Amino acid sequence: MLSFGVFGTGHWAAETHAAAIAAHPRARLAGVWGRNPDRARALADRYGVAAFPSTKALIEEVDVAAFAVPPDVQAEIAADAAAAGRHLLLDKPLALSLPAADRVLATAEGAGVASVVFFTNRFFENVSAHLATAATVGGWHGARVTMHASIYEPGNPYGGSRWRHEQGALWDIGPHALSLVVPVLGPVTRVAALDGPRGLVSLVLAHDSGATSTVSLTLDSPPAAKSREVTFFGESGLDALPEGTGTPVDALGRAIDQLVAQIDAGTREHACDVRFGRDVVAVLVAADTARAEARTVAV
Repeated sequence: MLSFGVFGTGHWAAETHAAAIAAHPRARLAGVWGRNPDRARALADRYGVAAFPSTKALIEEVDVAAFAVPPDVQAEIAADAAAAGRHLLLDKPLALSLPAADRVLATAEGAGVASVVFFTNRFFENVSAHLATAATVGGWHGARVTMHASIYEPGNPYGGSRWRHEQGALWDIGPHALSLVVPVLGPVTRVAALDGPRGLVSLVLAHDSGATSTVSLTLDSPPAAKSREVTFFGESGLDALPEGTGTPVDALGRAIDQLVAQIDAGTREHACDVRFGRDVVAVLVAADTARAEARTVAV
């Protein structure tokens, strides 16, 4: 049994992270830390655990640090947790800058800790199986990705998220898009990007396989225009990626399974580990530069 500490108190922390950890047969939820002490106490009471007064105090009490906080906050605490020898269950994006992501990566590798970044769709069994098959088939010329969300509708639990307001769709749902195209088309080598209305970001990505992909992202879609599409095209025709089957709690349970398997085996490599998380940040940083400078940027 491994003890987990949850860093965060928002909807994702309460309804996904804490719920999945509490339900997992190899995990024990040991405590909660949050920037708002009242919310931390409320979440801790809900799960019958302690609310910790500081990140250091919670790190000292757990085997695994699990994160559901804004990415800049995550990067700082995750580096401290890794330096203390704690394994990492991270959220996406890993950080909001490449130096911060590099610090988490270097600290985790130096300490020899296991890591998984929870790119949600990669942990739905039907999605991961489909991606593996597509990668084996090969011959893809590219992909079309559309992820148009509408999080500012009344009642959406993410509509009040400050970091999402500030960073927009590129940093919030861009990691999801990258996590799905990179396993099939290969790492991104160059990025071009343009802004559109209502927070729309359009990307053209060059991959090391020679393929190209187009990605359209927004968090502020008109409700009637919400959509999700991930379609690969190439020598075998068209291949549309299915929606994930199950809930985010199910998916996070599988992420915990795979993190625990790393720890048991003493391995420190995973398709969605901290190194992959760092590489996704590198693409996002390049895309931001491409938007600002109206040019194609190498990753």
